[in-house]
This record gives sequence, structure tokens and C-alpha cells, in this order.
Amino acid sequence: MAFNTIEYAAVFQKELDKQVLEGSTSGWMEENAGQVIYSGGKEIKLPVVSTQGLADYDRDTGYSQGAVTFTYETYKMNQDRGRRFRLDAVDVDETSFAMSAANVASEFQRTRVIPEIDAYRYSTLAEQAGIKTDYTPDADDILSELTMQMGEIRDIIGDEEEMVVVISRPVYDTLLSSPEILKTIEVRGFKQGEVDFEFKYLNGTCIIPVSSARMKTGYNFLSSNDGGFTPAANAKDINWIITPRNAPIAVSKTDNVKIIAPENNQFADAWDIDYRKYHDLFLPKNKRDVVAVSTRG
Repeated sequence: MAFNTIEYAAVFQKELDKQVLEGSTSGWMEENAGQVIYSGGKEIKLPVVSTQGLADYDRDTGYSQGAVTFTYETYKMNQDRGRRFRLDAVDVDETSFAMSAANVASEFQRTRVIPEIDAYRYSTLAEQAGIKTDYTPDADDILSELTMQMGEIRDIIGDEEEMVVVISRPVYDTLLSSPEILKTIEVRGFKQGEVDFEFKYLNGTCIIPVSSARMKTGYNFLSSNDGGFTPAANAKDINWIITPRNAPIAVSKTDNVKIIAPENNQFADAWDIDYRKYHDLFLPKNKRDVVAVSTRG
């Protein structure tokens, strides 16, 4: 048979991973996963390096002996999600399957997977942030509130480290209505994956607007029926999250896109597309004190 379901599954998997990286507003967090050791399953390992500070130099004995500690912390990926799609053989023949399957996978990824991944990442980041404040956005003081909190982070990490602000779209619109904003904002490029975006920058920091539906402090990730996610009953609205760009580590694995042809399908005369995703967001303990979240009080 000319049609090779294994080859198509590999192509779909590669493209879906790429789509998450480039299509989600949090895709830039995946670029920090290069330091992750992943050998399959649910566990990953992150390196942790610690050193001692300077000590006095002695002219007789020379240098004080220093210690370097290099260890790995083990984390578990908690989000193990999946879904099966069925395309009836009568409706989709072999020649049109590739296009039909690609359309289904792309639409599913765009409208269901990416919003859920973003929502999970931002809620997790907000939960683990070391700096938490409540604020009700107002055009008269939002600029000073945001820049004050950005300055608090800058005071810790310095001016050389790249910083990112993700901000709820309604709060972003309030920020842009601030009387003083035009004096301090500029448009610059922001690279995510292989795609170059343009965002507004405030005092050299990229400001990324995000749908308010993805900016809550907690969600329920449903396991049956229509699936998907809904805000938790006690969830707060997130105004913004300020973080060094290299702090949040997002791991996203499309672990198995399986395609089953009708002649191999024991349950239906149909094509089955099985989709499974492992993913999670990790914030190393030594980075939590430099991440700030503002929620609506």
C-alpha cells in the first residue's frame, strides 16, 4: 500500500510541535527547555548549579578554596492529555485523507490545544511567582503601577537580562489609554521559534497581550465529555506577569500521533487519529523570587 500511516504520523507530530511553539503566546517559554534532560515518560531533570562567593586572598596561603555544586532536580510533567478523532472511510478516501487529517489536526490545535496550554502555563507561573500583588487597572495610574513592579524585578536581575511582560488583553488596552504611554513605548521585533513577531516594548521590555480567558490564576482541566478547560471557582483575573525571559521552562511533547487506516481499524470503517500530549511548565526554585504577578483585587 502506497499510503504510509507511520510516515504521515511523524510529519503531523513534527508540524504540531512546531505549531505550538510558534502559535501560542507562551511559545517563547519552550526555548528554555534546552537545559532539560528528558528520556521519555513523565519525568524531566533540570540542572542546578551553585557556587560560593568571593573570599579574601591571603598573600601567604593564596586563594581560599571554593566549592561548586552541580546537581539535578527531578520534576514530573502533570499534564497528560489526549483525544481520538474518527474520519469515516465513506467521507474520506485515501487520496483526500492527508488533507482532511491535516485540517482536523490544525483546527484542533489552534482552537483547543494552544489555548489550554497557554492557560495552564500562565496559571502555573502565577501560582509559583514569588511576588504577588492585587491591583484594579485604571488608566490614570496603570503605567506607574506596571513600571514600579518592573523596576522591582530589574533591581534584582539587573539591566542586561531580557525581561517579558504577559498582560491580559483588556488590561493591555487600559495601559495603551494611559496619558503618558506614548512617551515611553516603542515597537520592536520578538522572535519565537522561527517566526518574528512585532510587539510593543516598555522601557526595553516586551509586552505580550494575551486573551483574558487564558489569564486566570486557576483552571479545571476536564477529563470527560467535551473536555477542555474552565476557570476554577476561586480563580482571580491576572492583570500581568513579569518574568525574566529565561525563567519559565515549558516542556511540550506530542507523544504519539497515531493514524489507523480503515482496513486496520477493528472498531469502525474509519480513519482514527489518536493525539496525546505531555506538557508542563516549570519555574526553578531559584527563579521564583524574580517573577511577579498582578491580579485584580
